[in-house]
Amino acid sequence: MFKHIHPYKPFIHETTTKLIVGTLPPPRFSIGDLLEKDVDFCYGSYYNSLWMFIDNIHNLNLRYDNSEEAVEQRKQFLIQHNIGICDMVESCEREKIDASDLGMKNIQLRNLVGYLQQFPNIDTLLFTGGNSKNGPEYFFRKHIKDYGMTLELVSNDVPRIHLFKLPVMESEAKQSAGYERTIKTVSLTSASGSANRAIGSMPLYQQLKNSNPSFTTTDFRVVQYREFL
Repeated sequence: MFKHIHPYKPFIHETTTKLIVGTLPPPRFSIGDLLEKDVDFCYGSYYNSLWMFIDNIHNLNLRYDNSEEAVEQRKQFLIQHNIGICDMVESCEREKIDASDLGMKNIQLRNLVGYLQQFPNIDTLLFTGGNSKNGPEYFFRKHIKDYGMTLELVSNDVPRIHLFKLPVMESEAKQSAGYERTIKTVSLTSASGSANRAIGSMPLYQQLKNSNPSFTTTDFRVVQYREFL
């Protein structure tokens, strides 16, 4: 059994307003066996295109390699745009050493509610995947259930949007007119290539593809991500 431990601490700063939430990087990141075009940072996998989509939207001219410069480029972008990253899974066990969410067992979740209370400027969670089993939204629903909280549906269109009420800490309550703060969640289509088949079956994608035959699953994500990132 392989013990898969998240290699990165949450990347959150005092001005963070949006938090990208996934599961955890592929096992090779935990053992330091990176590919030539991997970046040693959150979502740095050569096979996960999140940074490519962000690069496309903001024209960042990012590096895609193991260099420290590549890492710093990404950190600076996040800080400048008040975006943080905190994946849901701290560790899990795997019988097969791969990146499959369904292959995770004995899962230990991070206390995301605790981070939200610690950083009161966060008002939006961006899930890099939906509510399928062992996806980030799935784990978050399970996590907040322990606190007696649930997600309230706002829009069932892709990407789905929910709201939930987060009880504020006592120190916040003294400075606030209320005792809850509202946080929005957005379930973005996964940046992983494994999501391409699901995208291809979406009516919205098919409509856009029919209007423009050159429209791709990458274009679909860029259009979607642009609104939130």
